[in-house]
Amino acid sequence: MSEVDHLVDEWDLRADGDVVRGPRSVVLAVRTSDDVAAVLKIGHSDHEHLVLRRWNGDGSVRLLRADPHRRALLLERLRPSTLADLFDVDACEAIAALFPRLHVPSMPQLPSLPSLLAQWADEFAALPRSAAVPHRLVEQAATLCRDLATSDADRVLHGDLHYGHVHAADREPWLAISPKPLNGDPHYEVAPMLWHRWDEITDNVRFGVQRRFYALVDAAGFDEDLARAYVVIRVVRAGITDPDNLTRYVALAKAVQD
Repeated sequence: MSEVDHLVDEWDLRADGDVVRGPRSVVLAVRTSDDVAAVLKIGHSDHEHLVLRRWNGDGSVRLLRADPHRRALLLERLRPSTLADLFDVDACEAIAALFPRLHVPSMPQLPSLPSLLAQWADEFAALPRSAAVPHRLVEQAATLCRDLATSDADRVLHGDLHYGHVHAADREPWLAISPKPLNGDPHYEVAPMLWHRWDEITDNVRFGVQRRFYALVDAAGFDEDLARAYVVIRVVRAGITDPDNLTRYVALAKAVQD
């Protein structure tokens, strides 16, 4: 019997669809013993259950049950449609409306962004000049990491908030899913909205990136320079960990600073 079958039996659920296997998780639409439509997810990110419990459905999918040892969550079922169905500027504004609800006071169990920035600064500095990421960009990101490593980590961040991680719902227009939570500065949240749906802006990267960037910054009331600094840091980090898309990240970094 599979882990999914075990949990369906143990939690008194019944399957209400087919098992969907992703690169990091397995998801099954289910119904509870009370006939509530839900989703069983196995393979969530670290601390996901903690932050979903903290949000308690305010701006996010509601957590119904969790078994952290088996990395299993029972979640309310949302609609299939996501912010990917919206014009990107409208999607940016919808994301910005979620920020104040998700950015609750920090939780001691979560990783600290300033600590990660200090670690990344050392990693960036250790990269050889021959690394694929342009050295000038690496140096800039390392400097920004050191500067921002002393910043406050007083807010919970989603960590990976983009079009596909915000679903339509019955009780609210839009709710966030699949956090990779940490404590830090909310300006850190901007970058994923810039590098997703990339094919839509390849004809004019500069215009497309800047349109999204300013839509997010303006709607969220963010500081433009601080948001830009975190974008550069995240772009360099992404270029190192996802070299297949390095051209995209370098183009993004250039566009956001033009």
